[in-house]
Amino acid sequence: MKKLALHWQILLGMAGGVIFALILTNFSWGEEFVSDWIKPFGNIFINALKLIAVPLILASLIKGISDLKDISKLSKMGTRTIATYIITTIIAVSIGLGMVNLINPGGTISQETREDLLASYEGDASGVQLNAAKQRESGPLQALEDLVPSNIFAAAGDNANMLQVIFFAIFFGIGLILIPEKTAKPVKDFFDGFNEVILKMIDIIMLTAPYGVFALLAALVVESPSADLFAALGMYALTVLIGLALMIGVYVLLVWIFTKNTPSFFINGIAPAQLLAFSTSSSAATLPVTMERVEEHMGVHREVTSFVLPIGATINMDGTSLYQAVAAVFIAQAFGIDLSIGAQLGIIATATLASIGSAAVPGAGMVMLVIVLAQAGIPEAGLALIFAVDRPLDMCRTTVNVTGDAAVALMVAKSVDKMGEPNVKDWDDNYYEEQVETSSSESRSPGSNPKI
Repeated sequence: MKKLALHWQILLGMAGGVIFALILTNFSWGEEFVSDWIKPFGNIFINALKLIAVPLILASLIKGISDLKDISKLSKMGTRTIATYIITTIIAVSIGLGMVNLINPGGTISQETREDLLASYEGDASGVQLNAAKQRESGPLQALEDLVPSNIFAAAGDNANMLQVIFFAIFFGIGLILIPEKTAKPVKDFFDGFNEVILKMIDIIMLTAPYGVFALLAALVVESPSADLFAALGMYALTVLIGLALMIGVYVLLVWIFTKNTPSFFINGIAPAQLLAFSTSSSAATLPVTMERVEEHMGVHREVTSFVLPIGATINMDGTSLYQAVAAVFIAQAFGIDLSIGAQLGIIATATLASIGSAAVPGAGMVMLVIVLAQAGIPEAGLALIFAVDRPLDMCRTTVNVTGDAAVALMVAKSVDKMGEPNVKDWDDNYYEEQVETSSSESRSPGSNPKI
């Protein structure tokens, strides 16, 4: 396993988990065994990644901003980052609408299947509607108000408050720029060292990635709904998958045009992060790996990755936006509702804005979908039609979200001349460097017996 590239190790872990679960489903005790003895290891793996998400954002964002030494550079990078994220989101929603109107998956659902789906997932749908209702009751500036935390420690205690942590980190970094360099140096040195420790923790956690995704995929297989429901929703799922595949093609094309990097360079560089996003369904949990891959394997300077990627993990949800567009029109088709061009343009605007406020955690897109449905006048009970396949599609759209973050980081880095050669570091690089230095010093000492 150690001789294989990381993405191949993760793929083997995923395949092994699926095969293992399929074998155990033939036994009466199989599902309980996987839930009790296999799934916890997958949860531990996700928790380990989430554990370092907030420290990583604080350390890397503060370091990246303070290294700029000029607020005008921060403004320039920030403007380009936000603008690029919005443009790619609009492209994603447009692709989704185009595919769902072309394929018309809602026309394949029979009345009997529709009633079965509504009955099976009515409880799940009502819970999501309740959460969405709370968001709709808030004022028009609630999102802006929620951006500023009243207590940074409370904000850092929940990964759903990632925007608040980012706000504090940017504010703190600006403060470091504005004070005398001599006074700021000890603080910057601390965050430099802190950032290196977090990056090394990521390397260590990634050693367990093949085993973590094995457990996650095994649990997913044994907990999946019946095959009949998947068959009924096959056209809808296929529509989403085609749209997501086209969006990845758009990213590859944009990277090729703007950075002159080949498609193979980009895909090989981001592949482990894509596979991890697929396994965890969480952009936040995948963020540490995304930053490591973009920086070390694609040559983007740390001051860009530490700024662009944490923001992207929070506001750039292209895969989720595309899915929301397809799901909204699919539900309308299933209920026989004919959406006008104006209503579909409204979906583009609403899905784009909703993606900015969508948390980078599994299932958050479903809550935002309720807002999109309400804007278009589509019955919210239709959520129950798509719950059966939401989990596997959530995995796919998170993969696109992470790919989009990496693509935008490359484009922004190229635009501000912050790209260099890849500098890959293995998890034990520092250890071996220390061993070589120790051996060299011993060899220069009289009577030493160096060990290489």
